[in-house]
Amino acid sequence: MITDQQFARELAADLLDINAVLLRPDNPFVWSSGWNSPIYCDNRLTILYPELRKKISDKFSEIITNEVGLVDVITGTATAGIPHAAWVSDQLGKPMAYVRAKAKAYGMGNQIEGGVRKGESTVVIEDLISTGTSALSVVEALQFIGADVKALLTIFTYGFDVSEQNIADHNIPFYTLTDYATLVDVALEKGTIRKDDVAFLNQWRQHPDTWPDATV
Repeated sequence: MITDQQFARELAADLLDINAVLLRPDNPFVWSSGWNSPIYCDNRLTILYPELRKKISDKFSEIITNEVGLVDVITGTATAGIPHAAWVSDQLGKPMAYVRAKAKAYGMGNQIEGGVRKGESTVVIEDLISTGTSALSVVEALQFIGADVKALLTIFTYGFDVSEQNIADHNIPFYTLTDYATLVDVALEKGTIRKDDVAFLNQWRQHPDTWPDATV
């Protein structure tokens, strides 16, 4: 859910301006999954820009305060969610943790670093949601040790049906700062794409596994 549409449009423009998001409907990227994609998103680039990363952390903090409520710990996903979780935890004066994709094979064998105790409440901060699988594995790891995961927050989501269903199946509130539909609209307004590209771009979001052969 987007809580602030104006902010979502401003952030989409920011991501386009710093090339954190690239749109290439005429020359698609190929993801590791094998999917063809007209978009490439690297929100790690946001950490290069102090004003932008503060803008993002301010909005995350606002959503946690106004929509989620008090939480004990701010948790980031490894690795892209870690810096944003750090800035948010600092702003809110909260402890921070992060969760690896899997437990370490050495040392203490930790998967959750920094620590979230049984019964403590937390939110999970991610930078990008595609299918939602990786972020939800973090949610599951936290729930396994008895943490109370209050919400999942991300900078950007493609808005795939599969991700929305996966998140709904976990019965967890979901907040995104901006999304694919907003990005396409802003890109058209900025002249980054042509009007003729819009239907093709929307087709990808509806059928990412078969695009560009899928029909609208």
